[in-house]
Amino acid sequence: MFTLKKSGVQPSSVLLEKYTKNEQKPYNPTKLNFTGVGEKDVYNITAPFEDSGETVIAGRVEPRDSEHSEVIFFVRRGEQWIPKEGAPVFALQDPFFTRIGGELVFGGVEVFPHPADERAMSWRTVFYKGANIHRLEKIFTGPDGMKDLRLIELPDGSIGVLTRPQGDKGGRGKIGFVRIPSLDHLTLEVIHEAPILDQFMEEEWGGANEAHLLSNGLIGVLGHIARMDEEGNRHYYPMVFALDPTTGEHSDIQLIAARSDFLKGPAKRPDLADVVFSGGLVRKKDGTADLYAGVGDAEAQRISMRDPFLAFEKIRWGK
Repeated sequence: MFTLKKSGVQPSSVLLEKYTKNEQKPYNPTKLNFTGVGEKDVYNITAPFEDSGETVIAGRVEPRDSEHSEVIFFVRRGEQWIPKEGAPVFALQDPFFTRIGGELVFGGVEVFPHPADERAMSWRTVFYKGANIHRLEKIFTGPDGMKDLRLIELPDGSIGVLTRPQGDKGGRGKIGFVRIPSLDHLTLEVIHEAPILDQFMEEEWGGANEAHLLSNGLIGVLGHIARMDEEGNRHYYPMVFALDPTTGEHSDIQLIAARSDFLKGPAKRPDLADVVFSGGLVRKKDGTADLYAGVGDAEAQRISMRDPFLAFEKIRWGK
């Protein structure tokens, strides 16, 4: 077995201090220009992906003064991204995708009235699967109150499941992991019983946004770590870590970007000005990567960097 280097759980302030000392920083921040949705904002986007021979991006679309959102699929036309004609629209937040068994698995966060408090709302993660975005059918609904459920197909056909419980088990939000033989074994019980990874201080929280299968069999996780300061302002940072799907052993969290790396722009509310929500990472053959992210809960940007998963792929493990 291998050993992933661990230095213990550290607060995001310490991780940020380490990140600011890095000599290699992200570069070429770019705002993505989404049109065709009126005055609504588009943020918390996925990375681009191929669908029936065309590149699409799924984005969260909503008015600045509301969180009643839709997920719309966009295609690029020149320097603009416009809604894909005839594509389905989902009443979801924070879209994501992966591929399992050669098919597209798409999902997002569904918001619904809280079952015990008529003045509140609750949420859950839902999954759809199909040959393309036009043939998506719902296959699973996650536990009430849980965002950031993510799936990844492993080389033997089994499925890695990243969870994010809150409350008694997860506090403000922690990442769990479990491996199942196939999608048929994905159940609420499996999700609830997934072991928690030791990553966050009790007053902080985080979640997985995207999982990548690395060349050495590890899972590279793109996620976020977050905290709230004394004034009630939220601070979200994109991060990565590596995970052994066999043992659940994992590396330390590493920040890969901060709000100051992106272009200046609006925020949905003043307390969200320092929020960067990781959407997806496109790894390139030249050793770089593009991070697609929501910024300030009001717009979408892309930024380039050295591929943060390359170092994890150098880890030797197994016999």
